[in-house]
Amino acid sequence: MPIYRAPVKDQLFLLNDVLNIGKYSNLPGYADATPDLVSAILDEAAKFCENELQPINHSGDQEGCTRHDDGSVTTPKGFKEAYAKYVEGGWTGLVQDPEYGGQGLPHVLGLCLEEMLVSANHAFAMYPGLSSGAMAAISIDGSDEQKQKYLPKMIEGTWTGTMNLTEPHCGTDLGMLRTKAEPQADGSYKITGTKIFISAGDHDLAENIIHLVLARLPDAPKGVKGISLFIVPKYKVGDDGSVGEFNNVNTASIEHKMGIHGNSTCVLSYEDATGYLIGEANKGLRSMFIMMNAARIGVGVQGFANAEVAYQNAVEYAKERIQGRSLKGAANPDKPADPIIVHPDVRRMLMNAKSFNEAARAASLWCGQLVDLSHKAETEEDRTAADDMVSLLTPIIKGVFTDRGFEYCVSSQQVFGGHGYIVETGMEQFVRDARICQIYEGANGIQALDLVGRKLPSKGGAGAQAFFKFAGEIREQAKGDDRLRPFTDALGAGLKDLQAATMWLMQNAMQNPDNAGAGSTAYMHLFGHVLLGTMWTWMAKVAADKLDAGTDDPTFYETKLTTGRYYMKRRMPETAALLAELQAGADEVMALDVANF
Repeated sequence: MPIYRAPVKDQLFLLNDVLNIGKYSNLPGYADATPDLVSAILDEAAKFCENELQPINHSGDQEGCTRHDDGSVTTPKGFKEAYAKYVEGGWTGLVQDPEYGGQGLPHVLGLCLEEMLVSANHAFAMYPGLSSGAMAAISIDGSDEQKQKYLPKMIEGTWTGTMNLTEPHCGTDLGMLRTKAEPQADGSYKITGTKIFISAGDHDLAENIIHLVLARLPDAPKGVKGISLFIVPKYKVGDDGSVGEFNNVNTASIEHKMGIHGNSTCVLSYEDATGYLIGEANKGLRSMFIMMNAARIGVGVQGFANAEVAYQNAVEYAKERIQGRSLKGAANPDKPADPIIVHPDVRRMLMNAKSFNEAARAASLWCGQLVDLSHKAETEEDRTAADDMVSLLTPIIKGVFTDRGFEYCVSSQQVFGGHGYIVETGMEQFVRDARICQIYEGANGIQALDLVGRKLPSKGGAGAQAFFKFAGEIREQAKGDDRLRPFTDALGAGLKDLQAATMWLMQNAMQNPDNAGAGSTAYMHLFGHVLLGTMWTWMAKVAADKLDAGTDDPTFYETKLTTGRYYMKRRMPETAALLAELQAGADEVMALDVANF
């Protein structure tokens, strides 16, 4: 059966040594995040995920969720008890606003927890994960009354939340949305319509579920300019916060899907359900993006979190499975064969995953720190700069990390050979669970279009220029150390390719928009390589400095340097091929007549 060990040491290295979160101790939340407290929190999170969630991951996948004749839904055996312990441990309020009962710790610390939750049990992690997105929208766009009414119970975990966007006839194109919202004399609305693919849409974990639902008012403009967002609880909530009668939010069915079986992905039918407008009428798209942007970074974390647990299991198997002999001769002459980890191609698969996972973790935590700074930095200039960088990085983190995360789940499964295809090893579950990450919260093709069409040109390309400057500074700091030449040389080449790709898009996308569309995925992955290469150069400089200063654990930092060199020498050169793909343009992509496909 699968194993999982939370990467606490690696997370602490990033938080304390690379990101140096201690230098922000003057900011809200960071003042409380002392090294001892952060270490204690991560240790406890690791125990919970390893001992409570990982053991029910495989069984939860096999059992799935059940819809009963009365419309109620139950989660797999052990989920309800695990959620109760999760709530009891205070994990639901770790990074939430203290004004409503949260602990107010940095968002970057919450991403560490998210990674562990997903690696241990992706399906379970989605229940509190969806709540976080709903809470973000209420926190920013909700009225004071709505915040007081819903946030305390959601933060304490007594209530959960969802995001209701997709309908049977429309996914990404929300302008086609049909769910109706009829105004009532008391200021509420009657919500009628059907939503599909609603993660954590119904379950037995909490006493109420607060749905955030996109719908149209009767006089709404057509298209995306006529969408509003509504709070629609499963059970009505009294003025005193008490849970009342059922609100006509019916679970029509549970989707039969490829993976994440332990999460109840529902078709929800709203039949004159009572809802309450959140934010301004016809401005629901803005509120939706609050939820989506928070969720997209989280999904990027899911990408490498799945790859991490798959990699860990592949390493264990590769050390134990004996098959064939080393190309250099018997490595284990006392046994009939050598462990497969002696084979270069097995190591290639493992090193691809390891070098990606560690850099993706670094990039995600850096982005999490930027999210904190976008809200808490001392000056408006610093808050704006952080927000611009987060906006640029979000589609890259979501798109690249989930594409690569799935790829490395598959290659880790490949390490097992035929045994990886068998249910009992758990490897095929990691592959199935990881696949959704490329699809939900905006399919990855949409992320690539968002990057080149919206994020790249935003504010005259200020975000991209800021990233180029940051990456250049990281490279400059590492120069002069011969140990770091593989990092600075490869990052320099990657930055040159990325800047050339950016210039090509500026020159060719306007005259033919299909050039941007045809090259968007190549550009996103090119940018992703440079982002990950920047993280490796940053980590390598810190690791080298630690070795120079003297350390009780030189192996940890030497392993960082070795793993980073692997990425820079074997993965970063892909930027040249991606640049060539981009510069090929759209002609051949669009050349065939539709009938010839």
